[in-house]
Amino acid sequence: MNDLPPAPRGRGDDKPTLAVTGGTGFVGRHLLRIAVEAGHPVRALTRAPQAPQPGVTWVTGTLAAPGDLCAGADTVIHIAGVINARVPDEFLAGNVAGTASILAAASAAHVRRLVNVSSLAAREPALSLYGASKAAAEALVAASLLDHVTIRPPGVYGPGDRETLMVYSLAQRGFAVLPGPGRFSMIEVGDLARALLALAASDLSGVYEIDDGTPGGHSHAELADAVAAALHRRVRQVRLPVSALRIGAVIDTLLARRSGTLPRLSFDRARYLAHPDWVAAPARQLPRTIWEPQVALADGIAATAAWYRSAGWLD
Repeated sequence: MNDLPPAPRGRGDDKPTLAVTGGTGFVGRHLLRIAVEAGHPVRALTRAPQAPQPGVTWVTGTLAAPGDLCAGADTVIHIAGVINARVPDEFLAGNVAGTASILAAASAAHVRRLVNVSSLAAREPALSLYGASKAAAEALVAASLLDHVTIRPPGVYGPGDRETLMVYSLAQRGFAVLPGPGRFSMIEVGDLARALLALAASDLSGVYEIDDGTPGGHSHAELADAVAAALHRRVRQVRLPVSALRIGAVIDTLLARRSGTLPRLSFDRARYLAHPDWVAAPARQLPRTIWEPQVALADGIAATAAWYRSAGWLD
């Protein structure tokens, strides 16, 4: 039950063809489903063989060598990137060099438009290696001769998300960890996918930020309350000082090096969590004539919790 439901077949050539990177990831899988439901033929990049999916043509390749991903496409939606890495060069290879490669492939194929999925972390490039690499990728897109637009999502959640699963798992056991006093924006993954399709069809340019429509964003306590309500649990909230995040990053990084895995709490992530403001800027919001959110936080959290349970991801 871990797989998301397959998308129905699209309606053929009545909608522009989309080329998608990151189509095998959390956001990308939702985008593919919703794009095909809307009638878009989709070409999606993959490293490994994928099960057939109606409406989707899988193109074997990588960000460094995307093959003929862009052939015949009207728009590229570039989602793929590196969010966690062992060494700085992996961020550069995945997010900067990878973006340069996709821009070159799109230009060579005479693609009309590129939608670049960045991150709010790009606002603070000195804060993390990830944020610096996403800011550098944004600069490459901005310098491109392609018609382009960049969107910076905040925290993305929804069915199939493993990044926030730990929050639900802890709440299921009666605990919530509140890492710092900051506020942040959130967006449900289906809402983000619909925004990407709206941007693909628009003529907007520049850099935009996006959220679920909640002015001022959310606090960690508010998120914990929403998860607790969705799970019908009483949750004890434990506040962590910023110093504890730093210590946790040291310990987790050392343990990850010994086991040859990536740390769940990297130094990048610890600095990100400690930052006080990850709220989408009102001045950069998408025009409501282009897109507006449909899923409020409480509703999205409840639907995600139900999916986790049905998929067997929660005890």
